[in-house]
Amino acid sequence: MTRSASSEQSFRRHPAAWVPTLYFAEGIPFYIVNFLAIVCYKKMGVSNAVITAIISTLTLPWSLKPLWSPLLEMYKTKKFFVVAMELAGGLSLVLLSLSLNMPDFFRYSVAMLVVIGFCSATHDIAADGIYIAALTPKEQAAYIGPQGACYNLGRVFSTGALLWLSGFLTDRFARQHAAAPVVRAWMLVFAIVGLVLVALSLYHARILPRGGEERKSESVAQMAGTFGEVVISFFKKPHIFLLLVFIFLYRAGEGQVMKVGPLFLVSSRASGGLGLSSTEVGSIYFFVAWGVLLGSIAAGLFAAKLGLKRSLTWLLLMLTMPLFAYVYLSHALPTNLLVVTVALGVEQFGYGFGFVGIILLMMQEIAPGKFQTAHYAFANSLMNFGFIVPGAVSGWIQSKLGYQHFFIWTLFCALPALILSRFIPMHAGELAQQAPGAAA
Repeated sequence: MTRSASSEQSFRRHPAAWVPTLYFAEGIPFYIVNFLAIVCYKKMGVSNAVITAIISTLTLPWSLKPLWSPLLEMYKTKKFFVVAMELAGGLSLVLLSLSLNMPDFFRYSVAMLVVIGFCSATHDIAADGIYIAALTPKEQAAYIGPQGACYNLGRVFSTGALLWLSGFLTDRFARQHAAAPVVRAWMLVFAIVGLVLVALSLYHARILPRGGEERKSESVAQMAGTFGEVVISFFKKPHIFLLLVFIFLYRAGEGQVMKVGPLFLVSSRASGGLGLSSTEVGSIYFFVAWGVLLGSIAAGLFAAKLGLKRSLTWLLLMLTMPLFAYVYLSHALPTNLLVVTVALGVEQFGYGFGFVGIILLMMQEIAPGKFQTAHYAFANSLMNFGFIVPGAVSGWIQSKLGYQHFFIWTLFCALPALILSRFIPMHAGELAQQAPGAAA
């Protein structure tokens, strides 16, 4: 153990001081790209098919993480990358806000979203590396609920508070007869969230554990050797291919709903949507997104009591609740906002509860071993790729089926993972005995 690692162990900050803010910062840019940008482009006149295709493509960085995650095992510390990516992502959001006022705004805003995506994906690798390296297996299980809850608090902030703010500002600028009220509102929203990420980077520069000793590879050959060892050891894990297929299929239905759901809420009733305003959607999500927090915490307690093997199928079943909620909304088309809020509250609780299953599976069945950070990133990337592929074609499928039949279709997409969950082998008990931070 190096001197720096020893000194960090002797002065260990309580996980409650950094786990909530770390995963709140991790959640914000993901939902900026995957939700807020969807509504922004819809309000600025971009078609559903273009939005879902572009936004799904923009999530590629979260699936390409294996290409550079081993590099984080070779240089500096996980803390260095967390702080740097939060700062870069925050500044990129400010530049995104400025791009919206340009004549060719779509091209430039997409370019900035690409930068934000790569910063966020790199941040995810380093943040999860700190979590795995700095906490014991018992602490990892204890904080999996709060970790997921705070990640989804970023969802509350992005899909609730920021969306409501965009609608409020649009109405206010319109009443003041300001030019391009929609553009001005979204510019201000993205600038605000960018400054929030900058502030979090300054906090984490002071409070985060290092996530292991500082490293620096001495040569290209050494880097290539390390990279090869990381990849080869990953594919030598027990039942790895079955686990990877399951991870890919886990979000097949939910990935489509996450792209089309926001479009359904704001689409006109004549086209089969609910016809809600940005302010209405933001207000609803501000309340119902707390269901994600409750679902995440409840799922953590549920999985801790039953164990991953016994709880996995139930967790996955809960992930189908969002699909049923949208099936109901698309057929009933309620005008009462309370009814919509309750339905979306059920959706959010189910999402928060079910999502914990895939995170815990990757942490306990994929990550343990010499290269925890990189191997977790590999699995996490495949999970996101299983989110991108169905999401990319979801707009086209919806345009062919209509909203009602589309949401029924997503139920059938969820069946393969449900069936496969009964055959997933578990080795978490023996792997958990390995010392934490073996290769932080």
